[in-house]
Amino acid sequence: MGWAARFLTAVSFLAAGVLFAPDAVLGGRSGGAVAAAKLAHLLSLATAWGAGLWVTFIGGSIMSNRASSSRDTLRHRTLPSLFGIDLAAAATSLAAFAYLHPWKTSSTIEGYQLGFLIVALGCDLSNLLVFTPMAMKVMMKKYKMEKDLGIGTEVGFSRNLELAKTNPALAAMNWKFRMIHGFSSLVSAISFGSLAIHSWYLASKLDL
Repeated sequence: MGWAARFLTAVSFLAAGVLFAPDAVLGGRSGGAVAAAKLAHLLSLATAWGAGLWVTFIGGSIMSNRASSSRDTLRHRTLPSLFGIDLAAAATSLAAFAYLHPWKTSSTIEGYQLGFLIVALGCDLSNLLVFTPMAMKVMMKKYKMEKDLGIGTEVGFSRNLELAKTNPALAAMNWKFRMIHGFSSLVSAISFGSLAIHSWYLASKLDL
């Protein structure tokens, strides 16, 4: 686990501390502190929502039009950073909302919103610490195997799938990568959905 992952994990636990004891962690409330918490919540929610939107719906479609080797390199360089940004923003959003609406005194609907933010944070944490490292490790092995087989420079998966029919090792590697990528995509979608539900809650509070 790199220093960035350790730092973001610590931030996540800080958010959990604010959830259960906001005054003990952040001190008493004042008008300026409340306004700052509202601003932090809105900006971090927008950042997490945008990162989730990119990972879930946009990035994959863009990468699919690149050669396999180029696509894997792009994933290796961008996804850990994107998940890290998403996690930091989700943790900040949760901490700010928990400060504004402490768990013990929150209403039922506010408790649900805290739950959605916790789900988003948990999904982002699992992606950064579990699925992304696993995917990167398998992806590098898959890249080396494709290079040895003389494939991976073409756009699409046709040559890979054709060779996999007669190469059990490549077929197993493809299946393992798809499985890990599928779980990662699932938790990304759950995180994005949780943030989307929370955004509906915030929209209902606006008086435009």
